[in-house]
Amino acid sequence: MKKTAVFFLKCLIMLGLVATFCFGLVMPQYLNNYQAALIDKNERLCSIDGPKIVLVGNSNLAFGIDSKAIEEAFGMPVVNMGMHGGLGNAFNEQAAVQNICEGDIVILSYSNFDDGDVIRNQELAWITIENHLELWNYIRPEDWKEMIRAYPTYLKDCLGLWSQGIGNMDSGDAYSRLQFNEYGDNIYDRPGLIPDTDFSPVHIPETGEETIERINALNTRLEKEGATLLMTAYPIAICEYTPDREEYEAFSHKMAGLLDCPLISRYEDYMMDKELFYNTYMHLNNEGVQVRTALLIEDLQRYLEKSKN
Repeated sequence: MKKTAVFFLKCLIMLGLVATFCFGLVMPQYLNNYQAALIDKNERLCSIDGPKIVLVGNSNLAFGIDSKAIEEAFGMPVVNMGMHGGLGNAFNEQAAVQNICEGDIVILSYSNFDDGDVIRNQELAWITIENHLELWNYIRPEDWKEMIRAYPTYLKDCLGLWSQGIGNMDSGDAYSRLQFNEYGDNIYDRPGLIPDTDFSPVHIPETGEETIERINALNTRLEKEGATLLMTAYPIAICEYTPDREEYEAFSHKMAGLLDCPLISRYEDYMMDKELFYNTYMHLNNEGVQVRTALLIEDLQRYLEKSKN
């Protein structure tokens, strides 16, 4: 009995040493990449105790919004929580519930409504949260099983970076943490469309019951907290692959019928010349950011004026 107790004690000590090594020494290794911007975005989000506008979604927001212009238009602090689409809506959506205050306006901008209600890339999620415990709130209880399975691969990559002394490096390009301003907008200079940008993924989004149910459940939760959930459109590049305007009009009507929260935009209004994009079919250049931001301001103003009546 005593030998068994000693054995388990040694095992616990060994596990403690391994955990200390992994979480205290090896991690983190991605402090200056795109994903690390969530550290700063989340800090701003949680620091505002009062009504605010929170933008939630994928990189169409991170690379497509002038938050200062929105803040000036409505006199409310703005936080751009747009992150990598590879994480999936279920992960990015958790930004909506980190610091709910009465009077908040949470605006979702998704380009996919059939995400299966899972974290799309668990290794990317680990790169995002690392050992930043305040970000572990973005992982729902049901996601942890797959996150644990993905941890060894993430740790292996961390060990490689750590052993070579090349972890936490700044890439110096648009995907650097340093290229995000205090609002969470990417401010890397994007003067025009990069040649050979792939627009083939442009399509009418699929919809899935799980995703719609999750968004509607979020709407119910925010309503109980005195906050407002809204859905807006995402930028749609007009190119050879783009469906007809009539198809996007039909999609707008479909989404308005599926969502419990108001759809304040018409998707067809967000169809833009491809020259307003930068390096993907979701990222806007400098001019595109201003065009899209103006559209969102107009949509939100229209909704707020209507809601007063």
